[in-house]
Amino acid sequence: MIGRITGAALRGILVALVVVIPALYLPSTAATSTEIVVLLAILGFVMTFSEYSAAFPSFIEFRDAPPLNRMRFIALMTMITCLTLIVKHNYEPTNVTALFSGLGLLIARLADFPYSPVRLVVLMLPVGATPELIQNVRIAAAVTYVIALITVLAFWFAVRVRGWPAGNGAFNVWINLPLFDPTTGGDVVARMQRDGRFNMILGVLLPFFIPAIVKMAADLINPISLQSPQTLIWTMSAWAFLPASMIMRGLAMMRIAEMIEEKRRRAYLNAEAIQTA
Repeated sequence: MIGRITGAALRGILVALVVVIPALYLPSTAATSTEIVVLLAILGFVMTFSEYSAAFPSFIEFRDAPPLNRMRFIALMTMITCLTLIVKHNYEPTNVTALFSGLGLLIARLADFPYSPVRLVVLMLPVGATPELIQNVRIAAAVTYVIALITVLAFWFAVRVRGWPAGNGAFNVWINLPLFDPTTGGDVVARMQRDGRFNMILGVLLPFFIPAIVKMAADLINPISLQSPQTLIWTMSAWAFLPASMIMRGLAMMRIAEMIEEKRRRAYLNAEAIQTA
């Protein structure tokens, strides 16, 4: 019990740290809404601690199936940290921020090609956007999208090469999928496969659809202003992280469905062997 509570507290502190990274690193002229940031950090700590300190799950999926949630967290933390250092270079340049800014510019040049998600994000900006804003959005979109791609590929490697989640012992569907009811809606394998395909398709398409939807809705509603550094950081991170998280969930659901199907096949073969004997 002590180990579970300690681990939950550590996870909560890390989540709170991710929330406050932009406010901590950016200068006071660029950091805004400090009270809201502190409130969100406390909320993230409380929710994470209450989830991981409880013996029974509530809403967080794959709680006992590492490294899925760890990879998601590392990806989000990497996105926030990289964008924060890149944005800070515009206000307080240092050797570290110059390194990240130059690396971000190089990634943007490679990722910004016709019909790419990065190009669509740039085209989403209003007509009167300044060159500085266009460049910042271009770099932020490219960096976060590349980090998301690397995370998805790393999890695919863990699933297909390392056999996730077989190395973590028996997979408990109730603990790792608390919102999934295996007793309703037909065959479990078919439902998981359908759910997995839907998440993967939606995760692939969202980086393309979101800029197009924002561009079409710009005439009807006031779009989000990316002039604020913290708004730019969180908006671009969410744009890349949420689709990547959906693709990873889809891969996980497909893998679990495959494991259940293999278990059924082995049970069927064993029953046939017993009957023939």
